[in-house]
Amino acid sequence: MNTAVGDGLVKRNPCQIKGGGTENAAERPILSIAEVYTLANAIEPRFRALVLLTVFANLRWGEAVALRRKDLDLDARMVRIERTLVEVAGSPLHFGPPKTDADTRRLPIPEVIADELQAHVDQYAQDGEEGLIFVGAKGAMLRRGGFRRIWAKALAEVGLKGIRFHDLRHTGSTLAAIVGATLPELKERMRHSSDRAEMIYLHATQERHQEIADTLSTMTQAQLEGTQEKPTGTRRARRGRKQS
Repeated sequence: MNTAVGDGLVKRNPCQIKGGGTENAAERPILSIAEVYTLANAIEPRFRALVLLTVFANLRWGEAVALRRKDLDLDARMVRIERTLVEVAGSPLHFGPPKTDADTRRLPIPEVIADELQAHVDQYAQDGEEGLIFVGAKGAMLRRGGFRRIWAKALAEVGLKGIRFHDLRHTGSTLAAIVGATLPELKERMRHSSDRAEMIYLHATQERHQEIADTLSTMTQAQLEGTQEKPTGTRRARRGRKQS
């Protein structure tokens, strides 16, 4: 309507609501590592790896369920994001490019979940290089609507309220920040298109991404073992100790 006023189509904008131009979005919840694993343990076994990979690789729902066998390199511990599942009411499911060009990316996988991902692929993934990694109980493509029931059941079982699947991605970025990821590194992991200009000048290297993944792995193992040991092992630090 403001555009219509500016174009001279109407004399004034009738859509004037006090405070309507101010957004006060509630802060989204962040799960602890213990809560992530509690949720992963509670959800149906075929979706356990989906929860873990979404957190530790900062994936969106559509990116995660669009992954194929060829997108996951567990020897190198890397996941490649180059497409997403598109769900539009009244239209069939289909795969399309990521949300923005910036969303095409490769990220390392923490070692702590690599074996679980391999076990998942062996047991649940579709056959062939183009086979989907995450599918439903009958081997079909996952739908967001159908998964909501499974998600809600797992949340209720562990007493977590108000957690959306997208909060797993938010949790993953927060954990990366906790272990020392810088602002430009977080921008590269999250791949928000509005940050592309800054990334021309503040480019996070792939080696540093691997260090983030390794430190996440160390921190997770320590917490799962019930210790209070602070994560100190990064690839660079380990190399330094070996050389000395």
